[in-house]
Amino acid sequence: MGSLLEPGMLVRHPDQADWGLGQVQSVVGARVTVNFEHAGKVVIDSKRIFLVPVFGH
Repeated sequence: MGSLLEPGMLVRHPDQADWGLGQVQSVVGARVTVNFEHAGKVVIDSKRIFLVPVFGH
């Protein structure tokens, strides 16, 4: 999934709904850095966690 994500995209974490909406900051290999509304910047391993893209927000 990481290869489908790019900086600026909006995403949600499938297991952490309370983190709110996140914006992808960078993608380096499988490492995706996301800035979430209520959790701040988090580095996600896209091989383990499949972020859910948000369209039309």
